[in-house]
Amino acid sequence: MLAELHVENFGLMETVRLNFGCGLTVFTGETGAGKSMLIDALGVLLGGRASTDLIRHGESRARIEGVFDDLAPEYLLRLEEAGYPAEDGQLFLFREINSTGKNVCRVQGRSIPLTLYRSLCVGLVDIHGQIEHLSLFRPETHQDLLDALGGLQVEVDVVNEAAKTYQRIIRKERELSISEDERQKREEFLRYQIEEIERVSPVPGEEEELLQEKKRLSNSERITSLVSEAYGALYEGSAGKPAAFDMLGQARKALQELDRLDDTLNVYEQIEAIYYSAEDLAEQIRAYRDNFEFEPERLDQIEERLILLKKLRRFGTTIEEVLEKNASMLEELDQITHVQEQFEKIHNEKQTTRKAYEIVAEQLSLKRREIATGIENGLALELADLGLEKSRFEVRFMPNEEPAKGGAETAEFYFSANLGEPPKPLAKVASGGEMSRLMLALKSLLAKVESVGTFIFDEVDSGVGGRTIHRVGEKLAKIAQDKQVFCITHAAQVAAFAEAHYGIVKEVNEERTRTRVDSLSEVDRVEELARMLGGGEIEITRKHAQELRQRSARGTMFRA
Repeated sequence: MLAELHVENFGLMETVRLNFGCGLTVFTGETGAGKSMLIDALGVLLGGRASTDLIRHGESRARIEGVFDDLAPEYLLRLEEAGYPAEDGQLFLFREINSTGKNVCRVQGRSIPLTLYRSLCVGLVDIHGQIEHLSLFRPETHQDLLDALGGLQVEVDVVNEAAKTYQRIIRKERELSISEDERQKREEFLRYQIEEIERVSPVPGEEEELLQEKKRLSNSERITSLVSEAYGALYEGSAGKPAAFDMLGQARKALQELDRLDDTLNVYEQIEAIYYSAEDLAEQIRAYRDNFEFEPERLDQIEERLILLKKLRRFGTTIEEVLEKNASMLEELDQITHVQEQFEKIHNEKQTTRKAYEIVAEQLSLKRREIATGIENGLALELADLGLEKSRFEVRFMPNEEPAKGGAETAEFYFSANLGEPPKPLAKVASGGEMSRLMLALKSLLAKVESVGTFIFDEVDSGVGGRTIHRVGEKLAKIAQDKQVFCITHAAQVAAFAEAHYGIVKEVNEERTRTRVDSLSEVDRVEELARMLGGGEIEITRKHAQELRQRSARGTMFRA
């Protein structure tokens, strides 16, 4: 529950510090005094939209702080898992709005991103304002509310996961279900491209080798000349010039003789190695010269082959990329040619996943119908307490043709406030006052199963009058037996049931307007109730207010 609230420079509120307890707490005051502003501040504290327009004029920032205690076990576990464990069982929230547009969010004194802050605030407070009536007019919200009342979120998650699996199979089937004509065209196109590549049959590294061979053949005359020149100079010699090999032989012979006469030079082994190396080199050059052949037709073949390889460049910049493209096209062609096998596999998967969905969806449907019956019976009693004894509330289910998130059906609420009138969709039959009472009745049921510890009602008595307004107060007091309840009200009959009463006053001080929130004593409460009751004779209304307080207190004691 909310134990403390501190608001600073928010709207017309300069500094407001409030401490709260359990039970029903009401806020009252003249129209325009700023009652809803307090709810707005709490909404910002809980992660709501924070605008710089909310900062008090002349100030640079607004701050809202809140302390929550007696938190639900599941919420304490969520805080623990998020890394923000409760301190002595308490949760500390802080929100600051700066004129620069910057927002500061803190949990347990630590700054965190707004998205995470909002997620941690979920489940702390249930705020119901006048605008909340509109949610009941939207059928798409009804099933979520039904599931919340029944505590069916786990079952809904299981169904949603099964639906997601089924829909994934349907998408795969749709992707495969292209027309036969398109499939044939694609198959022909793939076969043509694959045949083009395989006709050339490129080999990795082939292009580089061909370019090297082309270079050699294109320079055959120069190569032959250079080889002959080298061989002649090394081994054959020319007119008037001995060959290098012969001169090495002479040097070898001289050094051999020198080595016998004086072995101190010791270079004979070196000349010996050079001599035989030159002989080997000459043999290699001769073999190259004798085996070198120039085939003009071979050069033409290389040119033609390079042209074919170049044409394959549209499949890839290298032969390796061309071969990779060929492999991927072969794989696609295999898929197309075996599409029937894939269809059979998808069909089997579709049947399996649909059956799995139908099993869990049927279990959810049974529980929903059981919950719906309980809600219909429970609301009949709750609405009777609120002066709608002749009303009828029904939960109707419309089946979904295909597996979908949410289950095998869609729930919608139907309502009739008058005997003899058939139930119709809420938007077509319920007035504002009837909708207020219906929402209050639903919240009364929700309070029994909801883990949220704090309920806030902003003028839930709007559009309700007469004896029924007293029953609204009783209903709020009844909810407050299990939950902490805050209520903004203009009705003295409702305010009289509160265990704590705050008066909201707008005052002018030193040419500045501010909103003040005062905790009212019992005497002050009677005066405030008298003001709310109105009337010209203040003593009469004061006496009426005293009686109202006494009767409400007795009613609360009796219910307890």
